[in-house]
Amino acid sequence: MSTESSAPPQRTVLPKPAWIRVQAGGARTQYLEVKNLLRTNRLQTVCEQASCPNMGECFGLGTAAFLILGKVCTRRCPFCDVGHGRPQPPDPEEPQQLADAVVRLRLGYVVVTSVNRDDLPDAGAGHFVTCIKALRQTCPATRVEILTPDFRGKESDALAILGMALPDVMNHNLETVPRLYREVRPGARYEHSLRLLQDFGRRYPDVPTKSGLMLGLGETDEEVMQTMQDLRAHGVRMLTIGQYLAPSKDHLPVQRYVHPDTFRALEARAYELGFDHAAVGPMVRSSYHADAQARQVLPGCDHS
Repeated sequence: MSTESSAPPQRTVLPKPAWIRVQAGGARTQYLEVKNLLRTNRLQTVCEQASCPNMGECFGLGTAAFLILGKVCTRRCPFCDVGHGRPQPPDPEEPQQLADAVVRLRLGYVVVTSVNRDDLPDAGAGHFVTCIKALRQTCPATRVEILTPDFRGKESDALAILGMALPDVMNHNLETVPRLYREVRPGARYEHSLRLLQDFGRRYPDVPTKSGLMLGLGETDEEVMQTMQDLRAHGVRMLTIGQYLAPSKDHLPVQRYVHPDTFRALEARAYELGFDHAAVGPMVRSSYHADAQARQVLPGCDHS
């Protein structure tokens, strides 16, 4: 099946409501330090590649979600601002460059994510393991969260490979409700992503699983709540829900801006369903303040 997606039809752009406000960055010098260090170590961040609205705040605080395996994705999802095309081979120096950057930034918690690498025999799982091993050796006190693709068609081998160097948190985002998958995540399958999270949790029960959703793509509140129930039924313990913001006019348009009251109701429902932690709000992103999200779940996780 082709993963190409035609440009979405032009629609009226909804005005942003008052509650959509990007936080200002922290110290300018810290922001520039992170930017310069990333360039020096030839590292990418999902913050930059996905045009995350929280980038200024996070960089200003000296944190980043690192993007491994290059900045070119083998899929083209119409909500995402990461580039699409034919990727370069994995950089064998990247794991140690990543670990060195974490030491320089004095990070106690890092998120490591990647583009989809359907071109690789293991879909990139082995490179995740190499990065985790480099982090464990270079900065053993640092907690590591991975945010993985779905390893489409190679998930069994990928999960076995990940067992060679387990993270502290395993994250894979559903992104949206099942009805919208064909439009939002072409090439992915809702049931497949749920099964990936469940299978990882069953193999490695000491590592909490986590997933995230974007709202504003045309889903209903009832569909969101059903998706939350599906995640809990598949053993997922941590949840993030935030507002989708279109990176440009060429991406999927925002269908609605969800009111903060609705986010608060969804957060309450998440805890009713038994999630160990739920970060729910308009500006929440999967890796935004991930250390604070993990603090209530991981024993001894304190990075304040």
